[in-house]
Amino acid sequence: MANRMRAFWVAFGIATHALFGLTVCRLFPFLEGQGRITGLLTRHMASAANLRLDALLAIQFAVLHSAFLLPRTRQWLTRRIPSPLYGCVFCALTCVSLLLTIEAWRPSPVTFWRLHGSARLAVSTAFLLSWAALFYSLSLTGLGYQTGWTPWWAWLRRRSLTRSWRQPRGAYRFFRHPIYASFLGLIWFTPTMTLDRAILLAVWTVYIFVGSYLKDRRLVHYVGDPYRHYQARVPGYPLFVFGPLAKIPLQEHMAPELRCAA
Repeated sequence: MANRMRAFWVAFGIATHALFGLTVCRLFPFLEGQGRITGLLTRHMASAANLRLDALLAIQFAVLHSAFLLPRTRQWLTRRIPSPLYGCVFCALTCVSLLLTIEAWRPSPVTFWRLHGSARLAVSTAFLLSWAALFYSLSLTGLGYQTGWTPWWAWLRRRSLTRSWRQPRGAYRFFRHPIYASFLGLIWFTPTMTLDRAILLAVWTVYIFVGSYLKDRRLVHYVGDPYRHYQARVPGYPLFVFGPLAKIPLQEHMAPELRCAA
């Protein structure tokens, strides 16, 4: 039985990363604009039902992606699967949720703007640069950790793997959420704004900022004081000067009675 389970998880890790590659290949044209025309289940209708479906698809990805990352969800999963394979399971579930959004998306013919010439070229270039920024940001924290490859590979070789808090480098020295900022560029830089794209943009913009706040909370939970000091030095995003995504003074992490004493 143990050998069968190990074989299953070996195959699962390989399949997960094949699925990740497929998801990236589908996500690029979807966000660029072409994928909303070539989705497997698309219908060229602007009905209220289709718009509601698009909204639900965008919301389900946002909610599930955040829910999969909650510490309590991780604890629940790692009681049922080998702990090093949590990253692969998270990656697979995220890919399935995202592919569902892409393939079931219903494009709308209602168009707010369609850029041409130099304006289209500038926005398309910014879109490509956002992809470059995304992979750059992922490389700073370890792309293999984001997809689950690094812990899965260590488990496959029967090696232990420990990951500790490292001093931020690169873009992380200037703001806390370069990955989320890059993803904002992917959804905002579009030369054609249709009604369905506006729905996607609205839902996922809210998701990105809420997700940034939740990520800060997760890292405080896992890392503790080193991350609190980092929050006090570095804002969540450039130009954010107040709120939970600005710099967080250390006193705000203290219990109310301790703040009064300070």
